[in-house]
Amino acid sequence: MRFAVIGAGRIGQLHASHLAHAIRGAELVAVVDVAMPAAEETAARWAAKAYPDLRSVLAQEAIDAVCIASATETHIALIEEAAAAGLHIFCEKPIDHDLAHIDRALAAVQQAGVLLQVGFNRRFDANAERVRAALLAGEIGEPYTLHLISRDPAPPTLEYLRGSGGIFLDMMIHDFDMARFLIGAEVESVFTLAGVRVDPRIGELGDLDTALVSLRFSNGVIGMIDNCRQAVYGYDQRIELFGSKGSIRTDHQYANSATLQTAAAIARDLPHHFFIERYRESYIRELEQFIAAIESGQPPPVTGMDGRIPVVLARAARLSYDENRPVNPREVDG
Repeated sequence: MRFAVIGAGRIGQLHASHLAHAIRGAELVAVVDVAMPAAEETAARWAAKAYPDLRSVLAQEAIDAVCIASATETHIALIEEAAAAGLHIFCEKPIDHDLAHIDRALAAVQQAGVLLQVGFNRRFDANAERVRAALLAGEIGEPYTLHLISRDPAPPTLEYLRGSGGIFLDMMIHDFDMARFLIGAEVESVFTLAGVRVDPRIGELGDLDTALVSLRFSNGVIGMIDNCRQAVYGYDQRIELFGSKGSIRTDHQYANSATLQTAAAIARDLPHHFFIERYRESYIRELEQFIAAIESGQPPPVTGMDGRIPVVLARAARLSYDENRPVNPREVDG
């Protein structure tokens, strides 16, 4: 499966390295970036060719799929261009911040008859999969509550935040997807409590850095998402699912399992610092399953609609904060 990676930033470089050396059946052919020095550096590292745009790739290379890891505002045009060329599409989240734009892209994909998978990599984490399996097997009985914790080690730059879409579209969108994946039901009500606790400059941008969002699912399960832009001890990723027969939870992931014991304390090293270290295997597995879906002709494990619904929930969470009330996601879906 011959790939072009579009976007030579941090996540694009990660996907490029995996396609080049970690995923059987994949070949990295091209790296695309409007900043050609970045494209050339990444392409040279993985023995691919650098191009300034997808049109140039299509004129000179035979490829099967694109991996879109460029800025969010470029996704729609790239999806449409790739679909028109008959290419299968892996696109990082979010597809876009605007629902009408997303619908336009999904229509183009459907019309072209190609596959689109959205990059919600946490679904492919072994810990999350085990939680989902416990629910499906009835190990915890009837699910009552879900608690998701996601806290970054430090806020992004202010420049990044200006174009990020805000905490709900940029950060919590992963948790909205994870909530749907784990519970297997849709959200009917969203209520947000949030504020600026980490850096007042984030508030000056009209954004938030700390948020609690409660969810009520169609099957009665109550969920809580707990996000903060700063956790001084590292990347905080935890899940607890509680039910009538018990509970299942995941804890921090560490680079090693060593425990230091002295007369003063019992201690261990800090958890993984950020998402690339914590979720390395899940990034590989999501692309492996994307390729498997293409080869089998089956729907991808994370569809375009799976990419759309978390954007709806993010918009509902922001409206709930602005108006200090529970919001039905249907209110913002239009």
